[in-house]
Amino acid sequence: MGCTNATQPKTRGGRFGTVGATTALVRAWRGVWKLIELEDSMYFLSESKLQEEYHKEIQTLNYDYHISEENEFGQFKLVNQEAGIPNSVQEALADPRWKATMNEEMKSLQKNETWELVECPLGKKPVGCRWIYTVKYKADGIIERFKARLLAKGYTQTYGIDYTETFAPVAKINTVRVLLSLAANLDWPLQQFDVKNVFLHGELSEEVYMDLPPGCMVLEKQCQKVCKLKKSLYGLKQSLRAWFGRFTKSMRAFGYRQSNSDHTLFLKKQHGKITTLIVYVDDMVVTGNDPEERKALQNYLSREFEMKDLGPLKYFLGIEVSRSSEGIFLSQRKYAFDLLQETGMLGCQPVNTPIEEGLKLCVEPNQVSTDKGRYQRLVGRLMYLAHTRPDLAYALSVVSQYMHNPGEQHMNAIMHILRYLKNAPGKGILFAKNVNHQSIEVYTDADWAGAVDDR
Repeated sequence: MGCTNATQPKTRGGRFGTVGATTALVRAWRGVWKLIELEDSMYFLSESKLQEEYHKEIQTLNYDYHISEENEFGQFKLVNQEAGIPNSVQEALADPRWKATMNEEMKSLQKNETWELVECPLGKKPVGCRWIYTVKYKADGIIERFKARLLAKGYTQTYGIDYTETFAPVAKINTVRVLLSLAANLDWPLQQFDVKNVFLHGELSEEVYMDLPPGCMVLEKQCQKVCKLKKSLYGLKQSLRAWFGRFTKSMRAFGYRQSNSDHTLFLKKQHGKITTLIVYVDDMVVTGNDPEERKALQNYLSREFEMKDLGPLKYFLGIEVSRSSEGIFLSQRKYAFDLLQETGMLGCQPVNTPIEEGLKLCVEPNQVSTDKGRYQRLVGRLMYLAHTRPDLAYALSVVSQYMHNPGEQHMNAIMHILRYLKNAPGKGILFAKNVNHQSIEVYTDADWAGAVDDR
């Protein structure tokens, strides 16, 4: 006999830049998870079993996972259409691809000794959990793999009880570009790694209890128990901080120094050679001129964490990286096409300039208002694109002045930028090899009293 956990969930639909990191680079040169083992379905009931015994409970579940419109303006709506994201646990278990990745996730949780089943202490309220389903794509838009993740409902945690501090290891874009520039000029290799189940590596210092995962099968006598978390889990407020604390400790133990300007950058200098590593949550890029140290670092981290070698750097932070004899080329072609798709501008008439010649924007007394939230989202999306598209910088500096009071004319200027983007979505920036490593090229532009509102 056994039981399944199928509780009703509640549905819920970061800034870059530092000079210090540049200076630093230049200067540096078990578990007790008791589950019934039933052949293939050792972790989950079969789809038919769910329909037969638990249809009433399961049919109310809805795990349609998407990024909210406030954050990404419908980015995952297109993904759902292409890859068939399941809308419920029942639907996921009916698909062998999703069922396999759910079992893989549970095996990882078991191997990592993420929790133990205990009676819930009096006065303790366990946090809920749910499954999310996503598809990871390559830079060219081809499906790389399906991913199912068990997500704790961290939004139900209470500050001071379930967690205290939070932190996310987010690499600064300027640091990334400096590394790429050094790699291009000094002919350093760029190697990328991915840490599997990164959130599960952090040690929890707080006492956190969680409900049983929806759809999993446990012994009947354990149906009323909860999961006492021993390791961090996706969705917990402190998960990223716990993971990065563990990773930092491991890097320091292997002789690496953490940059004070960008805490996601680690450096090691020995015998006149240098090795650097930069991390963005679970993605790492390693470069330097010490091949023996790079190999030693890879072996060391593989022992510490379960990692996947992704080979030469191709795609990082939404940026496509191409290397040739001329240097390193960065572009955001897929990002640009996604933005055009989301805004309905794929079929627009392209233009040759990012802003109309002689255009003078201002705040007019009786201007026609526009959707301020959508305006701000579009400017933010385009700002990220400008990391590899300096040709957009001036136009974006103009439209970003009206974030709090945009009118129809300002939204039209945004649409003009998108039409320009349609003209050449694959444009980017080239870090060319330079024989004279000390030369610096600077470009600037200025106008005289061009701001109509405050000149």
